[in-house]
Amino acid sequence: MKIKLLKFTKDSEKMCAIAARLCYSSIDVDEISEKFTEEKIKELLVKVISSGHHSVLEHASFTFVIEGVSRALLAQFTRHRIASFSVQSQRYVKFKDGIEFIIPDTIKKDEILLKKYNNFLRNTEALYKEFLGAGIPAEDARYILPNASTTKIIITMNARELRHFFSLRCCNRAQWEIRDIACRMLNLVRKEAPLLFSNAGPDCIREGCHETFFCGKPWTK
Repeated sequence: MKIKLLKFTKDSEKMCAIAARLCYSSIDVDEISEKFTEEKIKELLVKVISSGHHSVLEHASFTFVIEGVSRALLAQFTRHRIASFSVQSQRYVKFKDGIEFIIPDTIKKDEILLKKYNNFLRNTEALYKEFLGAGIPAEDARYILPNASTTKIIITMNARELRHFFSLRCCNRAQWEIRDIACRMLNLVRKEAPLLFSNAGPDCIREGCHETFFCGKPWTK
C-alpha cells in the first residue's frame, strides 16, 4: 500500500481563517488577510473548530494518490460522497503482466487457508488472461476478478469532509484496510495543516464513543 499527499490548498489554514473572519466582519478580504498573524490564525481556528462552525473548512482541499489497495476498500471509500474520485479502470486496463491481490492478515495466519486463497487467486488470474487471449474484452473479463484485486485511486476531499471521514474510519471498529488508509491520511494532512486537524480522529478522542458496540480500547494511530 502506498499513499501520497499529491496537492493541497496553499496556506490552507489562513484561507479557512479568512473565511471565518469574513462571516463576522465589514472590512474587505485584503484587509483581513493583511492583519492576520500566525497567532491570530491559530486563535480563530481553535475557536471555529471547537464551536462547530466547520463550513469554513471547506475552502481547503487535499488530494491524495493511493496505490495497492483492494477493490473492497474502494466500495467503502465511495460511500463518502462529498469527495472526488478517479479510479484505475478495469474496463480499459488489461492486466497482462499480472494482477496484484490483497491478503488479509487473518488469512495469512492460517497456513492451510492461505494456500487455498492463493490457489484461488492464481486460478482466477489464469482464467482472466485466458479470456483476454480468446478475445474477450477487458470490460467483460473483469467480471471474474475478486474484491482482493488491487487498484489505484486519486481522491480529493475538503478539510471538513476529511474530519468527518477520520471520525468514522480512524475508529478501532472500522474495517482494517480503510482504517489503515485513514490514519495514514490523517498523519499526512496534520503535517501540512496541524491546526485544521489537531483534534481530528475518531469521535472518542473528543466527545466519547458513538458506536453501538464499544471496542473497549484506547485509540491509537
